[in-house]
Amino acid sequence: MKTPWLALLAVVALARCLAATAAESQPQLGLRSAPTLQVDHLRFKDLNKNGKLDPYEDWRRPVEERVSDLIAQMTLEEKAGMMVGPTLPMGPDGTVSEESSGRRNPFAADAPPMASPGTTEAIQKLHITQFINRVNTDAGTMATWLNRVQEIAEKSRLGIPVIFVTNPRNHVSSEVRLGINEATGNFSQWPGTLGLAATRDAALVEEFARIAAQEYVSVGIRGAYHPQIDVATEPRWPRISGTFGEDANLCAELAVALVRGFQGSSLGPRSVALTFKHFPGGGPAGKGLDSHYASGKNQAYPGKNFDYHLIPFKAAISAGAVSIMPYYAIPTGQTSEEVGMAFNREIITDLLRGKLGFKGMVNSDSGITTGMPWGVESLSVRDRYKKAIEAGTDLIGNDATPGFVVELVKANLLTEARIDESVRRIVRVRFALGTFENPYADPEIAKATVGKAEFRRKADLAQRKSIVLLKNSDRLLPLANGRKVYAQNVDATALKERGYVVVATPEEADACVIRVIVSQGGGGRGGRAGRRGGAASAEPAAKTGDASATAGRRGGRGFGPVGGSDGAPVQLTLPAEVLERARATMSRKPTIVAIELDRPYVIPELARESAALLATFGVTDAALVDVISGRFNPGGKLPFELPSSMAAVERQAEDVPFDSPSPLFRYGTGLTYAK
Repeated sequence: MKTPWLALLAVVALARCLAATAAESQPQLGLRSAPTLQVDHLRFKDLNKNGKLDPYEDWRRPVEERVSDLIAQMTLEEKAGMMVGPTLPMGPDGTVSEESSGRRNPFAADAPPMASPGTTEAIQKLHITQFINRVNTDAGTMATWLNRVQEIAEKSRLGIPVIFVTNPRNHVSSEVRLGINEATGNFSQWPGTLGLAATRDAALVEEFARIAAQEYVSVGIRGAYHPQIDVATEPRWPRISGTFGEDANLCAELAVALVRGFQGSSLGPRSVALTFKHFPGGGPAGKGLDSHYASGKNQAYPGKNFDYHLIPFKAAISAGAVSIMPYYAIPTGQTSEEVGMAFNREIITDLLRGKLGFKGMVNSDSGITTGMPWGVESLSVRDRYKKAIEAGTDLIGNDATPGFVVELVKANLLTEARIDESVRRIVRVRFALGTFENPYADPEIAKATVGKAEFRRKADLAQRKSIVLLKNSDRLLPLANGRKVYAQNVDATALKERGYVVVATPEEADACVIRVIVSQGGGGRGGRAGRRGGAASAEPAAKTGDASATAGRRGGRGFGPVGGSDGAPVQLTLPAEVLERARATMSRKPTIVAIELDRPYVIPELARESAALLATFGVTDAALVDVISGRFNPGGKLPFELPSSMAAVERQAEDVPFDSPSPLFRYGTGLTYAK
């Protein structure tokens, strides 16, 4: 039998143990104006300022209990505000912008402007809690701005924090492109997603995601409008640049790696919630046309291969996807009603939720109610909201008009119970991310995290791993140190640093290096083709070998595909002036050609007349020259077939992979240097 004093010691030890456990579980609370409550020696935020601890404020409670309590306290207007997510502008130097603005829809000139309300109006009056962050600024300014927005949200009636989502920020690009990449240069710069696929390295992709997540979280971004897990079966489709290529199984493997890296085993304070897009797969674009325009509003399935495009989405759902974005286009012949995916109940409710078992949030693509309302053009904007919500869509992307949801409920055209379903799916993610406890970022940590040297080293290595060697006649590569080189569109400094002598003409050279940059804007989404020469044009190379060009400033070096936006057939051949200039050089000296691909271009002349041919998918000149010089042995594999002609492209079925007749280079092609 224990003596009383030993029993007392045991009780004291147990109390200390419990206290230590409680202290360890106490999350960091980020707040500016909300009062705090102390219960059982623990701290909580009094978000609704009522002086008591409500279940939704109690971080110890299960997420579902917190969600239910919050919904019970919300007004209809507050619920409706959660179902839209516009772009939010920043004021000068990280200040809050209070100016309402209407941005022109770049894909539908006659559509109403894409509204961006003032910040306080959006949060306090419209009750909006999700914003697209398209700002391209340094990390400290970004964190400061997002914190100031969160301060406004903290003062709202229920203190619901906002969440910022972004399109990709971590891929090498010379320009910001609406909806494709939102920033250039500030974050660690990895190869494009096609380049990540070319590495065939799921562990590398998971590391990329883990690093990108750290950078996002450090500035206060907790949601991502990516990845694109569409399967690139139609070579002319302008969104291929954001995919992982033509193999659905590889896309599925990398989707799982991205979940692990961005979200972790479960959502938490260091996670970024991904939105996988574009369900059920945008790859089978009819004739490759862009669905941002009416001419491209139909998907095509001549190969009856609809299910192939679901493979990556099934993998993402099994891995823990919390949000999915439907595509604009109409799944022609696949459902009884010919309407766009976000309006299509058979796609969202029957297939995605019913057959595939998805329980998370469905976030529409931008502008479905105003600019790209395919199949429901005859409906009013209010009725388009109704159609989308009835189909199973939870959040209308890039809209700022939640009043339509309120009107529909008050007119008994939608039930508030249906609205509650969407709000539950939306807010469940916010609680799991820990934003109700701490939505704030530390600007100093952001500055130390974003683009730090370790991250950039790993990104630089990934760039080199992504480069694909397609041809190497007479083992020209690696090119020996000290050789005289004439360069077009390659930074002379990068060549000199690796021991080459840069000369002014091909006649003086031992070998020539040409970099052909494919303009992401020439027929793609919102691209700025004018910065890079525009569609079917290219600026002549400087007579000095274009020594002034750098990876971050490639004005006029690119070309873009002809056609697409107006329904004209998309052409994937090189513009005549680009081809003629390249052939003039290739005919004079052994020439190394590196072509940067955003989709499978038709390049038989380059393949035939070059001495060596490389494919890149978003790399710097330094990375390219490291492969040319042999400092890095290429190991990348093509993520799609390269067709032999436009006639071959036109014979392909939009929904079928690996069906190009006699391809110039097959999927998976990739040489290395002999050891």
